[in-house]
Amino acid sequence: MKIVHTIKDLQVDLSALKAQGKRVGLVPTMGALHAGHASLVKRCVAENDVTVVSIFVNPTQFNDKNDLAKYPRSLEADCELLEACGATFAFAPSVEEMYPQPDTRRFSYPPLDTVMEGKYRPGHFNGVCQVVSKLFDIVKPQRAYFGEKDFQQLAIVREMVRQLRLPVEIVGCPEVREESGLALSSRNARLSDGERQDAARISQILFASRPYAKEHTVEETKRFVEQGIAAVPGLRLEYFEIVDGNTLQAIADWHDTSYAVGCVTVYCGEVRLIDHIDY
Repeated sequence: MKIVHTIKDLQVDLSALKAQGKRVGLVPTMGALHAGHASLVKRCVAENDVTVVSIFVNPTQFNDKNDLAKYPRSLEADCELLEACGATFAFAPSVEEMYPQPDTRRFSYPPLDTVMEGKYRPGHFNGVCQVVSKLFDIVKPQRAYFGEKDFQQLAIVREMVRQLRLPVEIVGCPEVREESGLALSSRNARLSDGERQDAARISQILFASRPYAKEHTVEETKRFVEQGIAAVPGLRLEYFEIVDGNTLQAIADWHDTSYAVGCVTVYCGEVRLIDHIDY
């Protein structure tokens, strides 16, 4: 595996491989890689000739400077994991390399980006679209791989690709969990042992709400999850919404959609965690 820090060097290497007819897959990440990322990379390796994994903590998608400063960074360990997974390139640019000038582009995909994370993290998805579109332009992959844990992000990236008619196939990959049920996240590295136990309760409550939902209304199921999280002293709910999995709009009745998804964001101590469940 080759570690590349500049756009020019990556493009020189990729153009030579593409000239040989090699198909390129991209896995965009912000580093602090874990088994969830590894599953994306392994799938990309299996389905493409060349796998590029970007490692870049993108400042434009953080609306909280403290969150950006505290985001875990572990480039050496990340590269070891990527090499073990069979990646071809680790692309680890600086902020100056990615943003030589401020990116003033505006991406707006209502109603997908105006609810949930879009409501609570203004500007977040604009930053996501800025960096993902840049990466698509730099790498020009045939396929790009995203985890379904970031459920809303995946929907918005798909919509951006559709509206801009970008020649890339977006591949969503299943969420990966720890043995406790806790959704794998780079932010989990910031949890203490006690907080990790509290955080595992999030998924346990979500899974318990599945059988509950079969006998109860959407509103009752929402209350079940909200009360369950409120009962854990170390957790603080930001939101829990039950939405149509395609439009991301809240539903009032199970018959409103054939694809109901519960999306939750919870603070465990200072760490903000997201998760989701299909009903």
